[in-house]
Amino acid sequence: MSDDNPSILSHVSLGTNDLDTASTFYDKALAPLGIKRVETIENIAVAYGKMYPEFWIAVPHNDEVATVGNGVHIGFIANSKAQVHEFHEACIAAGGRDDGAPGPRPIYGEPYYGCFIIDPDGHKIEASFWDVTLAGG
Repeated sequence: MSDDNPSILSHVSLGTNDLDTASTFYDKALAPLGIKRVETIENIAVAYGKMYPEFWIAVPHNDEVATVGNGVHIGFIANSKAQVHEFHEACIAAGGRDDGAPGPRPIYGEPYYGCFIIDPDGHKIEASFWDVTLAGG
């Protein structure tokens, strides 16, 4: 990566108690956003990204039960409002639960358009599109 990489994170990881179910869910849920499985470590972890691993689902390294972090959620970038809707539909079809249908959320700023999902392990995820034309940018 170059010094002008706009990202601030290397990757994020969520724990799972059922890697097969979680990876099947994320294979389907992330596809509308152009995100694909880029690495699999058999029975341990699966990584997703566009070019390199940025989002991991994994069994906990300490062999304890994976639990959900209260207040934690992972937000994925959508390139359009249509992608937000496609993500939401794919997540529901893959076994996720609706936690906020696609739409504007002015509390986050006028350009924000997103949706919220609970994955099969209970983790909160979202997809959002920032319509910079609404912000004058």
